[in-house]
Formats: sequence, C-alpha cells, structure tokens
Amino acid sequence: MELVNQIKFNSPSDDVLVWKFPSEDLKLGSQLIVNQSQEAIFVKGGKALDVFEAGTHTLATGNLPVLNKIINFPFGGKTPFTAEIWFVNKTIKRGMKWGTKGPIQIIDPVYQYPVSVRSFGQWGLRISDSQSFVNQIVGSLSLADSQKIEEYFISEILQRLSDTLAKYFVQENISIFQVSSKLNELSQFTHKAISPEFERFGIEIINFNVERISIPEDEQKKFQEILGKKMEIEQISKANVGQAYTTMRSFDTLDKAAANEGGGAGQILGAGLGLGVGLGAGVPIGQQIGGAMNVQSIGSNQDDPMAKIQKLKQMLNAGLITKEDFEKKKNDILSKM
Repeated sequence: MELVNQIKFNSPSDDVLVWKFPSEDLKLGSQLIVNQSQEAIFVKGGKALDVFEAGTHTLATGNLPVLNKIINFPFGGKTPFTAEIWFVNKTIKRGMKWGTKGPIQIIDPVYQYPVSVRSFGQWGLRISDSQSFVNQIVGSLSLADSQKIEEYFISEILQRLSDTLAKYFVQENISIFQVSSKLNELSQFTHKAISPEFERFGIEIINFNVERISIPEDEQKKFQEILGKKMEIEQISKANVGQAYTTMRSFDTLDKAAANEGGGAGQILGAGLGLGVGLGAGVPIGQQIGGAMNVQSIGSNQDDPMAKIQKLKQMLNAGLITKEDFEKKKNDILSKM
C-alpha cells in the first residue's frame, strides 16, 4: 500500500464542480494543496468533518483534532489512515440551460381557460456551503460536473415551476397570452420562489431567467376562436340591453305625454288611448307621436363604428391581433363614416 504524500487537484475545466481524490490511503504529515476558488472537504465514514480553504495544509492532529477521536494511532509520526478528500469548485457557473420536457397545464386566471405551456431559460449557481453540498448531493459519486448537477436540480426546478407560474399569473391578474411582456418580472418571481430549496443543499442561485414561454399553436388558435365568439356574444348582449333601455325610456316619455293634455302629443296620445285604437290605427298614431316628441328609434349597434373599434381594441389587448392590424382596421372603419 503506497501512502500519499501530496494531495491536490488541478481542474482541467471549470465545468467540474466537485472532485474526489482517487486514493483514500492517507497518512499524517501529507500536504494538502487547495487552489484559489477551491475548498477541500475532509470526509470520514461518509460524513464531512472539516473544510480547508485555499492554501497549503499539513494533515496532522493539530489541524485535524477530530482524528484523535475517530482514529486509533498506534504508530505515531507518519501514521497511515483512510479518509476521503473532496475538492469543491467555488466559482460561479452561468449559462446553464433549463427547459420543460413536456407541457405544464395551467388555468388562465383571466379567461378561466386551461392552457398547456412550455418554458425555457438559463440559470447560474455557486456552491455556497461546500460541506452541506458534499453531504447531501455528491454521495458516492467520484466526479460531479455541471451536467450531473443540472440533471439533479432541473427536476427540482420543474417540480416547482408549475405552481410558481400559476401563483404569478393569479397574483398579477394577467393572462398567459400576455406574459411575453412580463418575462423579467416572472424571472425575478421564480428566482425568489425556488431559491430556498437550493439553499438547503448548499447552493446559491446567482441568476434565473425565463426567456420564453410557448403555447401550442393548435391551442392558441382554438383559444382565439373561443375568445372571438365570447366577444360577439358580449356585443350582442350589450346591444339587447341598450335597446331594452331605449324602449323603457320611450314608454316613460309616452306616459308623461299622455298626462300632459295641453301638449300636442298629449292630445293625440290621449285621443288614441281614449278611443281604444287597434293595431292598424296605432301605426300612424305612433308616427305622429314620434314627430311630436322628436324621438329617434335606436337600432342595433352592429354597424356602429364605435362598437367595432371597441371590439378591435379588446382583441388587441388580448393579443389576438397586432397593433398594425388594429390601426389598419380602425382606419378602414373611419373611412366609411
């Protein structure tokens, strides 16, 4: 058994986050060399017992007092013992990509419509607590690079992403179809929501960016059709209510006119009602009343330019048409007035 005299790790790449020294056969008096932006973790029995920062360290009972408790030293001097040394890269890792493998089902809080969304972006991390990270994440691996870290933590991100997105849309009361203008706010909201879980493992999230949220084209088209029909129904409903209101006000006016016997319309109406006129006679009398009271009938607002422009504005706000489409259609309507 060859005992190690020098323990160090010159990383070939910054992608290597954690590296285990290949030999566990150590001895007192060995030199432990820790480079800048590194920390070395002393592990015995699967438990991280001490942390060494950048510099040259001699493994001795003086700087590793825990050895006296866990190892029996019968030889003194260069006593051999077994332990693990893990080197942890403390530099910041940026540009790590994340993305949903499948769609996330979310109910749009504005339209109460189920939507399948996919999301993509980038994130960065730094190992803030080397001892906690080695204890909880590394386990029996001999090499832990950014790819393996991503494989583990992307699942953590995606597990919480669905709830986080739903909470954001409800809290801000915006539609999923309007989220493209809110990606920076959504990124900050998500960063704050998932950071505590990473901190538990000794990892600090440096940045978390939501770069894109996509909706399947067929679902988006179906939503546009449904929203278009909904807007038509609302316009028809508004027209009916307006017509009913106009009719009620017309009856109020007729009642007042009938009570005013001195007025021309009141005399005509009073005579008509007093004679008990039928439907045939009611038509010319109604025409006379309309002329006397200067009451104009209000029809459906289907051709009303204001109603059309209002509908276009609603479609623009919902993201169904572009601003250029809105201006073009508006100008067409105004040109026909």
